[in-house]
Amino acid sequence: MRRKTLRSSFVPGAALVAAAALAAGLTGCTAGSSTDGGAADAKGGDAATSSQAAEPGRYQTLPEACGLPARSTVRGLLPGDDQQLSHDEAEKIYAGQAEVTYDTDRRVGCRWKRETTEGTRHLALDIVRVVSYDPSVSDDDRAQEIYAGKELAAEIPSDGSASPTSPPPSAKGGEAKSAKGGKGADGATGKPSGGPSAGASADAGGSTAPRVLGGLGDVAFLNDKLATADSGVHRDVTVVFRTSNVVVTITYDQWSTDKANLPESQELQDKARSLADELAESLSE
Repeated sequence: MRRKTLRSSFVPGAALVAAAALAAGLTGCTAGSSTDGGAADAKGGDAATSSQAAEPGRYQTLPEACGLPARSTVRGLLPGDDQQLSHDEAEKIYAGQAEVTYDTDRRVGCRWKRETTEGTRHLALDIVRVVSYDPSVSDDDRAQEIYAGKELAAEIPSDGSASPTSPPPSAKGGEAKSAKGGKGADGATGKPSGGPSAGASADAGGSTAPRVLGGLGDVAFLNDKLATADSGVHRDVTVVFRTSNVVVTITYDQWSTDKANLPESQELQDKARSLADELAESLSE
């Protein structure tokens, strides 16, 4: 009986020891859970910080290039010396030929050509939607880098200034260029008064020299080159502008077999600038 009694009195003591050990274990688990939770919160904060990517560009798709300019605009850019065209001939010339691209949401283009007794005119349109694959660089900034590279390659003068609210007094634009992006002094969104053609002439300040343009997209420039070849002489006018993450390049040239009859800068520049204004307005809609 005594042995049985001793055994019975021993069991509660063991239970107390086990309960104490269990409580200590639960306390340790609770503390461990609190530590893990704090680490999870810190990691979550880091993830939130790292997920703050640069702003995406405004444009996610591109329009069909050949149908972007109005048909009347294309006819004006490709005059025919009063030459009468059949319906099929006119359709073939003014409808344009689409450039082959691998992704029409990233790049589209179109080209037109018309031969006349005074020579041949070519018009080409290239539209690129820029996407930055660097999360710390926005689409707009990457597009500005591409635009700035084109302006640098064209050796466009960058000195001088242009008012964003009125036609610039000189042929040279403001300090609009930056490899880091952003609008420059001439990055106005409004158009010069007097319509596209008047704006083109006013923008030049009476000059036809290569220059930065005001009032066209976020930033823009115009280049003008005259060249001779065995087959004749040709003048090439290029207008490049950026609007958000889209870079548009217009190439317009006139060839003449008579080297004494040089294509005029003012006419070609005014028409190219007018087309650029039209495209910029269409893209902003």
